[in-house]
Amino acid sequence: MGISALTPPSAEDIVETVLEFPDNRLLIDLCGEFDRNLAQIEHQMGVHILRRGNRLAVIGEKGAREQAAAVLRSLYARLEAGRGVAAGDIDGAMRMGRPVGEALTGAEQGELFTTGMELRTRKKPIEPRTEAQKAYVANLFQNELGFGIGPAGTGKTYLAVAVGVTMFISGAVEKIILSRPAVEAGERLGFLPGDMKEKVDPYMQPLYDALNDFLPAKQVEKLMQEKRIEIAPLAFMRGRTLSNAFVVLDEAQNATGMQMKMFLTRLGEGSRMVITGDRTQIDLPRGMPSGLAEAERILKGVKGVSFNYFTAKDVVRHPLVARIIEAYETDESAG
Repeated sequence: MGISALTPPSAEDIVETVLEFPDNRLLIDLCGEFDRNLAQIEHQMGVHILRRGNRLAVIGEKGAREQAAAVLRSLYARLEAGRGVAAGDIDGAMRMGRPVGEALTGAEQGELFTTGMELRTRKKPIEPRTEAQKAYVANLFQNELGFGIGPAGTGKTYLAVAVGVTMFISGAVEKIILSRPAVEAGERLGFLPGDMKEKVDPYMQPLYDALNDFLPAKQVEKLMQEKRIEIAPLAFMRGRTLSNAFVVLDEAQNATGMQMKMFLTRLGEGSRMVITGDRTQIDLPRGMPSGLAEAERILKGVKGVSFNYFTAKDVVRHPLVARIIEAYETDESAG
């Protein structure tokens, strides 16, 4: 790696960092089709990247330049490990990057992707893309009960289901149970067409979507027939003891205090439980307190229970979603 001045002394902080990549085939994959991977890094990190043979020159202010160089090194290390690089992987590398001015050492170049945080499912490996997500996944493996609280799009439910599938595949649990309150159904549930499953399935669809991202559709169908995977409304959990299972309660902000206590006390031997929710999207009737907020208050400090919090900075959907959430948070603060 070399550094040479390109600008007058008065702008000495604007220089270039040159990175050399010995495998030209991997370099092509690093750059992406029509250099779109480089363009993504340039756009989001405020640098320019020039390709010169098997070298990439990163041009920009020192902090942004060093961060971009660290991202390029880590992505190349990922390719050397035999794994692909997609837009989401680049975004994750940028989010998980080191602080300004702190460069990766040779031994640390692949650190972002060799931390043991990869979740292996039947369809694809899943990786945390922010520090908050990384801590969340670690806690789900370490604790019997974990809470993921934050806005939509931060991966709370998606990662919880991915951890559940990983543990199921490894044999750590015997079944996966996914649930959420069917608050919107309410009194209108009886007027919907079809049997009970057809009535509630629309409210469970986000859980089906996450599951189908990790397991082949035929396998999901077979496992559901065998009751090794269950997707059901919160009300269906009453009276059960959930043993040797990975259990996820989604949209927990819409559970009442009584429902939350009922659900939490279903935890059986050999099971893990994850509660996810967004305190800003409570659909309960006015004046009815959220069971999520109550559980958060009561269970703080209880051994074996972890709490992980997400913000707009952890949104891994379209970048505009993060800006929308931040705008609403600003408006609420001002009010």
